[in-house]
Amino acid sequence: MTATNPTLPSVPMWRIHALRFLFLLMAVVMGTGVWGQMLFQPEPWPSSRIIAKTMLGALAVMSLLAVRYPLQMLPLMVFEIIWKTTFILLFFVPAWLKGAVPPDMQILFWECIGIIVAYFIVPWRYFWVRYFNQPAEPWRKAG
Repeated sequence: MTATNPTLPSVPMWRIHALRFLFLLMAVVMGTGVWGQMLFQPEPWPSSRIIAKTMLGALAVMSLLAVRYPLQMLPLMVFEIIWKTTFILLFFVPAWLKGAVPPDMQILFWECIGIIVAYFIVPWRYFWVRYFNQPAEPWRKAG
Protein backbone atom coordinates (compact mmCIF):
# COMPACT_ATOMS: atom_id res chain seq x y z
CA MET A 1 0.00 0.00 0.00
CA THR A 2 1.28 3.47 -0.81
CA ALA A 3 0.64 6.57 1.24
CA THR A 4 -1.20 8.29 -1.59
CA ASN A 5 -3.25 5.29 -2.71
CA PRO A 6 -3.95 2.51 -0.19
CA THR A 7 -4.96 0.06 -2.94
CA LEU A 8 -1.54 0.07 -4.62
CA PRO A 9 1.30 -2.13 -3.40
CA SER A 10 4.23 -0.32 -1.82
CA VAL A 11 7.43 0.15 -3.77
CA PRO A 12 10.75 0.21 -1.88
CA MET A 13 12.67 3.48 -2.04
CA TRP A 14 15.72 1.76 -3.53
CA ARG A 15 13.58 0.71 -6.49
CA ILE A 16 12.16 4.22 -6.93
CA HIS A 17 15.67 5.68 -6.87
CA ALA A 18 16.90 3.01 -9.31
CA LEU A 19 14.04 3.97 -11.65
CA ARG A 20 15.04 7.62 -11.32
CA PHE A 21 18.60 6.68 -12.23
CA LEU A 22 17.44 4.71 -15.30
CA PHE A 23 15.25 7.58 -16.46
CA LEU A 24 18.09 10.05 -15.91
CA LEU A 25 20.43 7.79 -17.87
CA MET A 26 17.89 7.63 -20.71
CA ALA A 27 17.52 11.40 -20.69
CA VAL A 28 21.27 12.11 -20.70
CA VAL A 29 22.38 9.44 -23.16
CA MET A 30 19.54 9.93 -25.62
CA GLY A 31 19.37 13.62 -24.97
CA THR A 32 22.99 14.31 -25.82
CA GLY A 33 23.19 11.83 -28.68
CA VAL A 34 19.85 12.33 -30.39
CA TRP A 35 19.39 16.03 -29.72
CA GLY A 36 23.01 16.65 -30.69
CA GLN A 37 22.39 14.97 -34.05
CA MET A 38 19.10 16.79 -34.64
CA LEU A 39 20.51 20.20 -33.77
CA PHE A 40 24.01 19.97 -35.21
CA GLN A 41 23.74 17.56 -38.15
CA PRO A 42 20.99 19.18 -40.19
CA GLU A 43 21.79 17.41 -43.48
CA PRO A 44 18.83 15.93 -45.32
CA TRP A 45 17.72 12.71 -43.66
CA PRO A 46 15.31 10.05 -44.91
CA SER A 47 11.83 10.28 -43.38
CA SER A 48 12.28 7.07 -41.38
CA ARG A 49 15.37 8.49 -39.67
CA ILE A 50 13.61 11.79 -38.96
CA ILE A 51 10.72 9.94 -37.32
CA ALA A 52 13.05 7.73 -35.26
CA LYS A 53 15.21 10.63 -34.06
CA THR A 54 12.32 12.91 -33.15
CA MET A 55 10.57 10.10 -31.25
CA LEU A 56 13.77 9.27 -29.37
CA GLY A 57 14.26 12.98 -28.67
CA ALA A 58 10.75 13.19 -27.23
CA LEU A 59 11.43 10.08 -25.17
CA ALA A 60 14.55 11.76 -23.75
CA VAL A 61 12.55 14.85 -22.77
CA MET A 62 9.80 12.77 -21.17
CA SER A 63 12.48 10.84 -19.27
CA LEU A 64 13.37 14.07 -17.48
CA LEU A 65 9.79 14.30 -16.21
CA ALA A 66 10.05 10.66 -15.15
CA VAL A 67 13.03 11.48 -12.91
CA ARG A 68 10.59 13.49 -10.82
CA TYR A 69 7.64 11.08 -11.13
CA PRO A 70 9.10 7.61 -11.67
CA LEU A 71 6.01 5.61 -10.69
CA GLN A 72 3.60 7.75 -12.66
CA MET A 73 5.84 7.47 -15.71
CA LEU A 74 6.31 3.69 -15.55
CA PRO A 75 4.51 3.22 -18.90
CA LEU A 76 7.39 5.13 -20.48
CA MET A 77 9.89 2.61 -19.10
CA VAL A 78 7.67 -0.27 -20.19
CA PHE A 79 7.55 1.25 -23.70
CA GLU A 80 11.35 1.32 -23.69
CA ILE A 81 11.47 -2.31 -22.53
CA ILE A 82 8.99 -3.42 -25.18
CA TRP A 83 10.63 -1.78 -28.18
CA LYS A 84 14.15 -2.87 -27.26
CA THR A 85 13.09 -6.41 -26.44
CA THR A 86 11.11 -6.58 -29.69
CA PHE A 87 14.16 -5.48 -31.67
CA ILE A 88 16.38 -8.04 -29.97
CA LEU A 89 13.99 -10.99 -30.25
CA LEU A 90 12.43 -10.35 -33.66
CA PHE A 91 15.30 -8.80 -35.58
CA PHE A 92 18.68 -9.28 -33.93
CA VAL A 93 18.38 -12.91 -32.80
CA PRO A 94 17.18 -14.23 -36.20
CA ALA A 95 19.99 -12.33 -37.98
CA TRP A 96 22.50 -13.62 -35.43
CA LEU A 97 21.28 -17.21 -35.85
CA LYS A 98 21.78 -16.87 -39.62
CA GLY A 99 25.22 -15.36 -39.06
CA ALA A 100 24.14 -12.24 -40.95
CA VAL A 101 24.21 -9.34 -38.50
CA PRO A 102 24.96 -6.07 -40.32
CA PRO A 103 27.26 -3.60 -38.50
CA ASP A 104 24.46 -1.08 -37.85
CA MET A 105 22.32 -3.81 -36.25
CA GLN A 106 25.28 -4.86 -34.09
CA ILE A 107 25.63 -1.28 -32.83
CA LEU A 108 21.90 -1.07 -32.10
CA PHE A 109 22.06 -4.38 -30.21
CA TRP A 110 24.74 -3.02 -27.87
CA GLU A 111 22.63 0.12 -27.37
CA CYS A 112 19.59 -2.00 -26.46
CA ILE A 113 20.95 -4.91 -24.43
CA GLY A 114 21.24 -2.85 -21.25
CA ILE A 115 17.45 -2.89 -21.02
CA ILE A 116 17.82 -6.22 -19.20
CA VAL A 117 18.59 -4.19 -16.06
CA ALA A 118 15.15 -2.57 -16.24
CA TYR A 119 13.46 -5.97 -16.02
CA PHE A 120 14.83 -6.25 -12.48
CA ILE A 121 14.11 -2.66 -11.43
CA VAL A 122 10.55 -2.09 -12.66
CA PRO A 123 8.09 -2.86 -9.84
CA TRP A 124 6.01 -5.26 -11.90
CA ARG A 125 3.43 -5.97 -9.19
CA TYR A 126 2.80 -2.24 -8.76
CA PHE A 127 2.60 -1.82 -12.53
CA TRP A 128 0.09 -4.67 -12.85
CA VAL A 129 -2.15 -3.40 -10.06
CA ARG A 130 -1.95 0.24 -11.20
CA TYR A 131 -2.55 -0.28 -14.90
CA PHE A 132 -4.55 -3.52 -15.09
CA ASN A 133 -6.37 -4.15 -11.80
CA GLN A 134 -7.55 -0.64 -11.00
CA PRO A 135 -10.68 0.57 -12.74
CA ALA A 136 -10.08 2.74 -15.79
CA GLU A 137 -11.07 6.36 -15.92
CA PRO A 138 -14.69 6.73 -17.06
CA TRP A 139 -15.41 7.13 -20.78
CA ARG A 140 -18.09 9.72 -20.15
CA LYS A 141 -19.46 11.89 -17.39
CA ALA A 142 -21.54 10.10 -14.81
CA GLY A 143 -25.16 11.05 -14.47
